[in-house]
Amino acid sequence: MTRLILLGVAFVSAAGLAFEITLTRLFAIAQGYHFGFLAVSLALLGFGASGTALAVRPSLAHGCTDEITERLAYLALSFSLGLIVSYLAINYLPFDAYRIAWEPIQLLYLVLYYLALTAPFFLGGLTLGLPLAALPAPKTARVYAANLAGSGLGCIIALGSITLFDVTGAVMVAALLAGFGALVFSRHATIKYLTIGVLAVLGMLLLARPAFFDLRLSPYKSLSQTLRIPDARVVSNAWNAHSQVQVVESSTVRSAPGLSLTYRGTMPVQRALFVDAESISPLTDDAPHDLLDRLPPTLAYQLRPNARVLIIEPGGGLEVLAALNAGTREIVVLVNNPLMAQAMQMWAPHVFGDPRVQIIVANPRGYLARSHERFDVVHLALGDAFHPVTAGAYSLGENYLFTREAFADYLEHLDTEGILVVHRWLQLPPAEEARAAALAIAALEREAPEEHLVALRSFSTMLLLVKRTPFIAREIETARRFADTYQFDWVASPGVRAEETNRFNVLQENEYARVFHLLLDPHWRVQLFASHPYDITPTSDDRPFFFHFFRWEQAPQVVQLLGKLWQPFGGSGFLILVALLGLSLVLSSGLIVLPLLALRVESGHSQPLVYFACLGIGFLLIEIPLIQRFILLLDQPVYAFATVLFTLLITSGIGSYFSARLSLRATLIGLVVIAIALPGLLPLVFQRVIGEAFSVRLIISIILLAPLGFLMGIPFPQGLARLKDHAPHLISLAWGINGFASVISSILATLGAMSFGFSAVLLAGAGAYAMALFTFPASMARTKLP
Repeated sequence: MTRLILLGVAFVSAAGLAFEITLTRLFAIAQGYHFGFLAVSLALLGFGASGTALAVRPSLAHGCTDEITERLAYLALSFSLGLIVSYLAINYLPFDAYRIAWEPIQLLYLVLYYLALTAPFFLGGLTLGLPLAALPAPKTARVYAANLAGSGLGCIIALGSITLFDVTGAVMVAALLAGFGALVFSRHATIKYLTIGVLAVLGMLLLARPAFFDLRLSPYKSLSQTLRIPDARVVSNAWNAHSQVQVVESSTVRSAPGLSLTYRGTMPVQRALFVDAESISPLTDDAPHDLLDRLPPTLAYQLRPNARVLIIEPGGGLEVLAALNAGTREIVVLVNNPLMAQAMQMWAPHVFGDPRVQIIVANPRGYLARSHERFDVVHLALGDAFHPVTAGAYSLGENYLFTREAFADYLEHLDTEGILVVHRWLQLPPAEEARAAALAIAALEREAPEEHLVALRSFSTMLLLVKRTPFIAREIETARRFADTYQFDWVASPGVRAEETNRFNVLQENEYARVFHLLLDPHWRVQLFASHPYDITPTSDDRPFFFHFFRWEQAPQVVQLLGKLWQPFGGSGFLILVALLGLSLVLSSGLIVLPLLALRVESGHSQPLVYFACLGIGFLLIEIPLIQRFILLLDQPVYAFATVLFTLLITSGIGSYFSARLSLRATLIGLVVIAIALPGLLPLVFQRVIGEAFSVRLIISIILLAPLGFLMGIPFPQGLARLKDHAPHLISLAWGINGFASVISSILATLGAMSFGFSAVLLAGAGAYAMALFTFPASMARTKLP
């Protein structure tokens, strides 16, 4: 019977993690990438609430084995149905993050959204917490191990189901897993036949889904806006585990970022390329020569005729077409997403089928690490659509192409006189273009960077040209003729005079020239970073949030303008985290304090509960930054999410299984030491292996994470076993407090990473485990485990 309970627990755990990973993809598509982190917080809140419920109603864990398994069967079946109901609820709730600033009712919708997703995790948590509270101490570790092992398998199942179906299909698969758990628990005919019926219906829904199950997008997503155009239609739709790539045809798709206003000709026929319902760039298979000559990056090919070129993430390929038009002899195109590469080759065959073009599907950082090639031009293309910095929608997104280390790689792969080209959108005040320049300056490591950088702006974009050696007079003169001919404005260049700037696209305040002048001066640069309205300091692999420009000094202005302007600040993603932290604190504190008061916990028993809170905080302060850090090594967020969770959960399950034989004190000391060592160890390992094949990187990731996961699986079951001997009535409350602490730390980990970097968060996690070491009561620590 116990084995069946363990199998059922594994199924339910797999369902919970599969749904959690699916939610990260669902949020990225329906609302925006910055909502993806919510999946972890919601799961932990639901699981924590289940512990509180079991603490308030301990009678749920009383009874014979048959009674316990029958309750588990009904709970698992409710969890299965709850996943479907929860998905439909959030799909049809009119919540939209973009309207929170001026529609107070959106706050109510946010709470309902939050609770609708917490509810199924609450049911899943009851299913997992009940055996922990009901079974004797020797079997507690096995239940916890089955929970962790099933959760790890759920990571793999989620990736496979998203790839085979889509996110809606993956929700169905998660519900099926929970249903199978209910079937394993079922001992009586009624619940068994009911479960079989539910499984049959779920299977049919998976194979033939009705239209009302289709994922609904925010009306402010780029794809939603485009499909409102009368003749717009989706001509291609493809899924893989980490993206949805769509191509849309419409007579209104016309885009050439940075195009000179001197162009008077017709625009080429184009199609719009979308990734996760956000516009990336126009797919262009042909364009007039006059148009291509007037694109800012063409300057680089005038300076380096007949060049060998590396173009990184070109989006729809307009900049590849411009390079071909300029007479380059060879172009290597790096694209990280195979679905994007397929779309480019299918819808722009003349560009990507040109014999001079070689398209390589690879992580650009990994390709550069294993390649010793040198190029005349390395072009970091403008592969994404314009997003106002005031929206802040991408502030939570990790971007390892725009870090100090990445720019150093680009410069390293240039020939002696090669040119790095960076094309970015204009923002006002300067933000992404200023940060890109700051990255180039930091990577150059020159005392006089003004000799190595040329910047000019069009009506909408900024072009940066960077050399390891100084620009010479002939190159500057060529650039000057290009700018004058096509009416681009100088921003920075060796020897540029103030009167040469701001001549064509005239601004009332010559802000770009001023900011670049300060950036290029080592003395004034530090003061600029401190006084600029946005945070434009160079990003790093330890803090790779290129689009996170929010500064806390903006907070008063944000409060003042709420409800008056549509997008009044540049940190919406960041401040949504702060708002959700507040919401989580309210819900978590209420559900912890009230049971504590109801149970009248004695002061001597509060110390072990602090221990379980420290474990919840420490686990997430280590897990979350590791997920974000491993994106660099594993190419995609969902791969990093699944790999880190899979490894930590599986190895934690193994550690839990053997926890009774190991020293708790030595385990906690080991965790503290490893967490302190990781910030220095990971960059060294990543630098050596990032250029290896994906399978090798995956194996190395598992090897790096496995010892940590093994140790992380020991303190919780050991604490439960000892608590069961001293205060068994607090078992469920300890489970709940651990969950609630995890909720808070999951959000704090993300906030901390954005503000201070991954290393700082890992060190904070080490501190939490150190605190656990000192808060576990000595009397309980001396207790021998059975």
